[in-house]
Amino acid sequence: MSKLVITEEGGILDLIPQRPPIVMVDKFYGIEGDCSYTGLTISPGNIFIENNYFKESGIIEHIAQSAAARVGYICRQNNVAVPLGFIGSVDKMTIHILPKVGDELHTEIKIIQEVAEITLIGATVKTGDNLVTECRMKIFLKKE
Repeated sequence: MSKLVITEEGGILDLIPQRPPIVMVDKFYGIEGDCSYTGLTISPGNIFIENNYFKESGIIEHIAQSAAARVGYICRQNNVAVPLGFIGSVDKMTIHILPKVGDELHTEIKIIQEVAEITLIGATVKTGDNLVTECRMKIFLKKE
């Protein structure tokens, strides 16, 4: 990925409500139009590792947190509280490969539709030139 990191490691915690050991995003590359970009280097201590591979549930959580980082970044830019988000559904998911410990995930979140507190996203996750997964996810935001 040729994008520059805007926020990484500890700064990610300002964008998402999750806290260790459930943090599944460690880089935020920014927003271009209706797409945002994140990353995760899979560490050996990650709670979603099994037999040296990142499990499907970890990939789903990574996608959800990638979407949350986008919302958090926008909220921080506008000086408003970062809302909690909840996965409503995951559709059309195809997992092509399971990434391994040490792999770096690069994720694109594309906004397909936003209606009130519901956002439909399309996600593409890669490691290097390899497609890890693609899916659609419906996310509900709990706004105060």
